Amino acid sequence: MKKLFNLYLMVIMTIFLITLSACETKQSVEENNGTMPNENVRSPKGEIKIGFSMDTLEEERWAKDRDLFREELEALGAEVEIMVANENAAVQLSQIETMISNGTDLLVVVPYYTETAAAVVEKAHSAGIKVVSYDRIIKNANVDLYVSFDNEKVGELQAEVITDLVPKGNYVYIGGSVTDNNAILIKKGVFNVLQPYIDRGDIKVVYDQWTENWTPENAYQNMLAALEANQNQIDAVIAANDGTAGGAIKALEEKGLAGKIPVAGQDADLAAVQRIVEGTQTMTAYKPIRNLAKKAAEIAVAMARGEAFETNRKINNGKIEVPSVLLSPIEVNQNNIDETIIADGFHTREEVYGN
Repeated sequence: MKKLFNLYLMVIMTIFLITLSACETKQSVEENNGTMPNENVRSPKGEIKIGFSMDTLEEERWAKDRDLFREELEALGAEVEIMVANENAAVQLSQIETMISNGTDLLVVVPYYTETAAAVVEKAHSAGIKVVSYDRIIKNANVDLYVSFDNEKVGELQAEVITDLVPKGNYVYIGGSVTDNNAILIKKGVFNVLQPYIDRGDIKVVYDQWTENWTPENAYQNMLAALEANQNQIDAVIAANDGTAGGAIKALEEKGLAGKIPVAGQDADLAAVQRIVEGTQTMTAYKPIRNLAKKAAEIAVAMARGEAFETNRKINNGKIEVPSVLLSPIEVNQNNIDETIIADGFHTREEVYGN
């Protein structure tokens, strides 16, 4: 009888301790004012290893992202492993499997194809690893966080600048890659601004085409097609980034129209800023990459250590409302190059004005 009583007492105590622990856990993970809690994946004092999976280094800006993100992570005492998929979804998934097997604590991913990258998230989550979507949001997946610039605002900024200069006329839109959700968001922002002008009949979009893989050569071919279809009667061009803007400007140069037609881009690539100085490109939407890399590194390390961090938006990716941190783009034109990209050290004065 005494043994039965002792067993009963042990059961009661066990239930009490489990209930107490659950209450404490619930209290510790409550959200408050946009602060995201984390499971304590690793001791704060442990060495953190972050995997950075990149789509490509083909465009100038991505080498900056790679170098700055590595620099910021190392300054926080974290180890980083970087792999580049060279615009191949299967290679990217394979590289992520390798990083998981190498002991990565958290993955930061620039997806090649945002619509099919859900497999990346599933693979990581099955190994107990969280995923941060960097710059491009991963669609239709339970991605843990999205860090980027406000890409819809990028498009709005481009269109606001160009419509101020050309409130009426024939417009050409040279989009980015349709496989990149950022290209879709940028276009949405552009047409948020253009639509009232279109509805009034002031602006006519006479050519609107995506650019496969964002390549300047494909953008060049698109611009040639736009010029031919409209007998060169084009009044303004909005391009999804500086690479596509460069391709469009090449086509305009061949027709003697470079510098006569306003052209917008984004990313503040060196060649684009030089074109702004020369007068063949009107503006670029500058996204201070160090700010993005720094924020992404801070959050990645906090998540890996189970520490709280703040978000400022929620973005629907087709499956969930993803906790997000979105930064603001900046217009760069001939009048503010020195106080923006040069002051930030993004490009040197010698690089910009060397031509």
